Amino acid sequence: MKMYVHEVIEAVKSAKSKKDKIEILKKNETWALKDILKGTLDPKIQWDLPGGQAPYTPNDGHNAPSNLLKKHKQFKYFVKGGPAKDMLRLKRETLFIGLLESIHPKDAELVVSMINKEKIGGGITTKLVNEAFPNLVSS
Repeated sequence: MKMYVHEVIEAVKSAKSKKDKIEILKKNETWALKDILKGTLDPKIQWDLPGGQAPYTPNDGHNAPSNLLKKHKQFKYFVKGGPAKDMLRLKRETLFIGLLESIHPKDAELVVSMINKEKIGGGITTKLVNEAFPNLVSS
């Protein structure tokens, strides 16, 4: 069974060596994980959403209606200049809130941190990510 994205991030943060961190990333490679890492670390990606804490109600993690492994595909609607650049702001923000409320609460926190471009910490840097997934993040 695949790990939630937040579980992978936590495992990487708690790994002792750079080699272990890279191994965990590679072993748990998913597009959702790579999208979170790229969306957080890549300076070229700008989000078309208000910053700060999003006004959403987290669900009970044990019965989340969906997961980030499926919902990450919606990120394209939140990127400045993306395919939804003409989408009404209210619709974009409503879609974003819906995404957050449908996934595990800890994954939702990761998504909000990504939108705010907050550092992940735990030694997860652009250099480390690019060693695990070459050229994923532009410098």
